[in-house]
Amino acid sequence: MTAPLLSGPGAVLWSDHLIVLPIVLPIAVAGAMFLMDERRHRLKAALSLGTVLAMLATALVLVARVTAAPEVYRLGDWAAPYGIVLVADRLSAMMLTLAGVLGLSALVFSFARWGRAGPRFHGLFLLLLMGVNGAFLTGDVFNLFVFFEVMLAASYGLVLHGSGESRIRAGLGYIAVNLVASLFFLVGVSLIYGTMGTLNMADLARRLASPPAEAGLFEVGCSVLGIAFLIKCSAWPLGFWLPTTYAAATAPAAAILAILSKVGVYVVIRLSLLLFGAGSSEGFGQGWILATGLATIAFGTVGILAARDLTRAAGYAVMISSGTVLAALGTGSAGALSGALYYLVGSTFAAAALFLLAEILQRGRDPADAAQPVFADEYRDPFDDAGATEIGRAIPATVAILGGGFLVCTLMLAGIPPLAGFVGKLAMFSGLASGTMTAPAWWLIAVLTLSSLGTLIPLVRLGIFSLWVPHDDPQPVLRTPELASLGVLLAACLALALWGGPALAYTEATVRWLSQPQDYVRAVLDAGVGKGASKGAPQSKAGAGS
Repeated sequence: MTAPLLSGPGAVLWSDHLIVLPIVLPIAVAGAMFLMDERRHRLKAALSLGTVLAMLATALVLVARVTAAPEVYRLGDWAAPYGIVLVADRLSAMMLTLAGVLGLSALVFSFARWGRAGPRFHGLFLLLLMGVNGAFLTGDVFNLFVFFEVMLAASYGLVLHGSGESRIRAGLGYIAVNLVASLFFLVGVSLIYGTMGTLNMADLARRLASPPAEAGLFEVGCSVLGIAFLIKCSAWPLGFWLPTTYAAATAPAAAILAILSKVGVYVVIRLSLLLFGAGSSEGFGQGWILATGLATIAFGTVGILAARDLTRAAGYAVMISSGTVLAALGTGSAGALSGALYYLVGSTFAAAALFLLAEILQRGRDPADAAQPVFADEYRDPFDDAGATEIGRAIPATVAILGGGFLVCTLMLAGIPPLAGFVGKLAMFSGLASGTMTAPAWWLIAVLTLSSLGTLIPLVRLGIFSLWVPHDDPQPVLRTPELASLGVLLAACLALALWGGPALAYTEATVRWLSQPQDYVRAVLDAGVGKGASKGAPQSKAGAGS
């Protein structure tokens, strides 16, 4: 049986509708922003900051509330699978928190400079977060497509934000690739609906308990859908677009775009374990996911070795992170996947911080950028102080602060002790060694070990060039918002290492929950009817023992 979250007179409270807040709040604020004058920079910044803080607080509350059981929200009080449902469980709550921290850091960083470099930045930023949050929370594949398109449409504007030839070239290629991926997505969804008659994830899992009438066509649809997801999570050979696009984007845009590939990884994990963890199609595509993950790690490692600037290196680091999780999923080891989820969070924080550090360290060193100032009054001769207006406050020991942040990012991404990157990889190795050591397990251990070395060498080289090799350029100026945003990401990396035990326990419990798809099916399809508002039913809790 199921029980409503709250009961008794006046039980329908604002907290009953908390799960929908990460979707409704950003789209409402973004819509209001699009009606405002573009010169209202301070007001837009304040509204964006308040919205992102509210989304992060909501994500943290959901993490605490879904520890024992998931929460299901039925829009319009229509029962699944006929109505639209939002589902918050351990995995989606964790990803919401990751998106909230990245969004807060990138937004604060933009206050120093980039938020005023072009129109509609804050509105696009919030729409992107709305699409990301919706993708994490949705319970059916069609609405997943809708949220993906909202997310991608906003990302097109953010990639082009700030103008410049390099951004336009990279942005047009990025748009073309993702339009093709969206076409694959739509074709795959159509094939699945045509063969199964439903797109609700829980209902699909229930119907797959027995072989479908057109199993071959259904698996073709899943394969086409998988191609779309692999493009979006930058898997090799479909992720060639990511390093160039992210390197061309502005620093805050690149930092928040780091979560986009993880949305694709999230969907692959969700659908693989829910639809193909048991039933008639158990294990479908697992070998391909493993091979793709290993190839993505190898490609990213070679790319980061060849990188000549920090932004491209950070882009390849994002690919390595995605490939690591895919490969761990492909091994079928629950222990490896829990370590990979832990590594995913830390590596995403570190890659986003590296994008921000790269912008500060490389500021003014690119002649093309110097010739195309972001603001009309910003360019001046760096050696001519006459009439100059300081646009930033020089913080004592700026280079030392940047060097310390760079060291944290390097240790995290390379998986070197004592930070969370090492803990995550060690957890993956331990999970693989806890069972029979198969050939895929040995391949993953070998590739991850070589990847750590291949990541450490180029990052150390780029760090020496950026921080210790003498340059004629002026000392980097670290603005207060930039310091605050870097502080958030670096503090998150350190906190993940200091509280590694509870964090790993959370990811292990998450994998155990994902490995029991029947509990998810019961939670969604058997959710009890509650007393809801006219446009939505309150959240209900259901677990394995409901």
